Amino acid sequence: MQPQGPMFVGLPHLGPILFWLFTRYSMTDWCKDLRTLSWCPPYKTILLVWTTVYSLMGYASYLVWKDLGGGFKWRLALPLGLYAVQLPISWAVLMLFLEAANPGLALLHLLLLYGLVVSMVLVWHPVNKLAALLLLPYLAWLTVTAVLTYRLWRDSLCPTAQPQPTAENGS
Repeated sequence: MQPQGPMFVGLPHLGPILFWLFTRYSMTDWCKDLRTLSWCPPYKTILLVWTTVYSLMGYASYLVWKDLGGGFKWRLALPLGLYAVQLPISWAVLMLFLEAANPGLALLHLLLLYGLVVSMVLVWHPVNKLAALLLLPYLAWLTVTAVLTYRLWRDSLCPTAQPQPTAENGS
């Protein structure tokens, strides 16, 4: 791996690191509310999966960059341009999902992000098949995140679908 490799792997982590530095004392616990889905992953699991996905995505971008000759050439514009557009959107999804507890806005960003990642897979596949395959766990995680976000959004719009306190719960 060339010296640029670690920079490509580390770049996707920049957004979450900055996000954590600014919000570590004010993180919301919306996944612990009564509205929690029984299959809502623990907060630490969410962070672990995103860390893994970001590392895979960074390495995949390095493979595409390397196979297209490196540097700043025009043939890199589309493959890495898609990557450069989706990366801040991915960071915004994390912020909306974990801190803002705004599932509606997070869902819109997730749908846009999903389309961008599918586009990346299609554009990267002819360049480097491994790079395209490394994005598949990202798509799988985005699917899980979108389903979870949709359920949280739907429940927030339909109060009758939310669990109601009962006498057995002590409320």
